[in-house]
Amino acid sequence: MTINAIQDELIEDFSFYQDWMEKYELIIQLGKELPLIDESNRQDQYIIKGCQSKVWLVPELKDDGKLYFTADSDAVITKGLVSLMVKVLSGHSPKEIADADLYFIDQIGLKEHLSPTRANGLLSMVKQMKLYGLALQSKAS
Repeated sequence: MTINAIQDELIEDFSFYQDWMEKYELIIQLGKELPLIDESNRQDQYIIKGCQSKVWLVPELKDDGKLYFTADSDAVITKGLVSLMVKVLSGHSPKEIADADLYFIDQIGLKEHLSPTRANGLLSMVKQMKLYGLALQSKAS
């Protein structure tokens, strides 16, 4: 499935909920479904700078040329946010990740409904994932 198709699916999923408390519950649920990361990956090198809570994001470029992410956070909403990003970007080529237009963030209303610190954290997640994509493009070729 393409990055845009996954984004469109998320937009549709979020459209079923009118109330933002229900949308927050969906974000928390997505975080609970995020596979646990290996304890050995809870290292400073994987922490995303700019997030108020701790967020670990571990990239892995596999033999298929695709970049896969595992992630975790010590805060439930933030874990849900990083799980959204992993769902959208993981399993695609580094170039696709680096070039992705992540329109779902605006369309589901995250920017206007997140606190400024969480919104900054989300932007830091996006930036870090795209940087991994840029950095690993040459290795995937």
